Amino acid sequence: MDVLVTVVLVIVVALVFDFTNGFHDTANAMATSVATGALQPRTAVLISAVLNVVGAFLSTEVAKTVSQGIVREGQDGIQISPTMIFAGLVGAVLWNLATWYFGLPSSSTHALFGGLIGASIIGAGLDSVDWATVVSKVVLPALLSPVIAGVIALVATYLAYTLTRNATTHGAATGFRHGQTVSASLVSLAHGTNDAQKTMGVITLTLIAANLQPSGTGPQLWVVLACGLAIGLGTWTGGWRIMRTVGKKISDVQSPQGFAAETSSAATILVSSHLGFALSTTHVTSGSVIGSGLGKKLADVHWSVVGRIVVAWVITLPAAAVVGALATLVASTSTTGLVVVAVLALGGGLGFFFLARRKPITKDTVNDEQPAGEPVSA
Repeated sequence: MDVLVTVVLVIVVALVFDFTNGFHDTANAMATSVATGALQPRTAVLISAVLNVVGAFLSTEVAKTVSQGIVREGQDGIQISPTMIFAGLVGAVLWNLATWYFGLPSSSTHALFGGLIGASIIGAGLDSVDWATVVSKVVLPALLSPVIAGVIALVATYLAYTLTRNATTHGAATGFRHGQTVSASLVSLAHGTNDAQKTMGVITLTLIAANLQPSGTGPQLWVVLACGLAIGLGTWTGGWRIMRTVGKKISDVQSPQGFAAETSSAATILVSSHLGFALSTTHVTSGSVIGSGLGKKLADVHWSVVGRIVVAWVITLPAAAVVGALATLVASTSTTGLVVVAVLALGGGLGFFFLARRKPITKDTVNDEQPAGEPVSA
């Protein structure tokens, strides 16, 4: 009975993480479209939410990477318990909420893997983590994907401005705004295909660890449906704080740049999902926006903002790992320890929510210019 209760708790927290992933990463698909006026904010998040749900049903390769590749199986089966997975999820959720509050487009993927790795190391030892898989399907894609997407966006932006040089400004801008509707939709579809699967993989890993599902099997239909709906609902809520950063603060994105950035992001994410790479869609999108800024003559890239984003990228996995490890130390002691971690996590999450309400960013203010000197989160 204790195992069943823990499994249910893990599934609930996993879906909460999926929800935070949705509003944390809405900017990946829609920030540039909202910034250029191609889509109205509420319309943008509705389209993105629906396509996130659809994308969740297109593939399970990334889910299998999470459930079968990150944590090793030993002689007695998988070397991680549902309690450890719960602790890892706590680290991921709290990091997502912290970076959302500060408006930083950090990686939900790396927060999730960091939390799981930290929990696994403390709970089952260093050998419980398949480091070769972590390097090949997490670390290397994290390093390469923003560069690849950025180069593609740079070239695409240069070509877009070159080919439309003699077109009327109004006509070209209108055409690119229509194109953004399609390209942003593709990114939303790709985001659902990649990111929703990570939570599917975590829930499947939990069921396998609790001997409720055979080892080596993929996510069940109800898991796919639940994760798709959770990330879609989170996306629909907006994530306006990070959307302002991606759409307005990295570069002053115009319609051709937005179209180029979204198209390169969609292509990179869809190919990676097909190959089973659990990459960060946030890294891809941010790299694309930077590339699109570099591809336009005389365009500004705000390197101070880029610097803060890169710092967040670097510390995301280890920071979530530390929280996951500490949560494991407490939660593994007893049922009381598990409850203590759950209560502290709830308190931390509510703390970020109430802090954000002091300086809210909404669909009506997401494109407003930030006063000079204010922090990213304002």
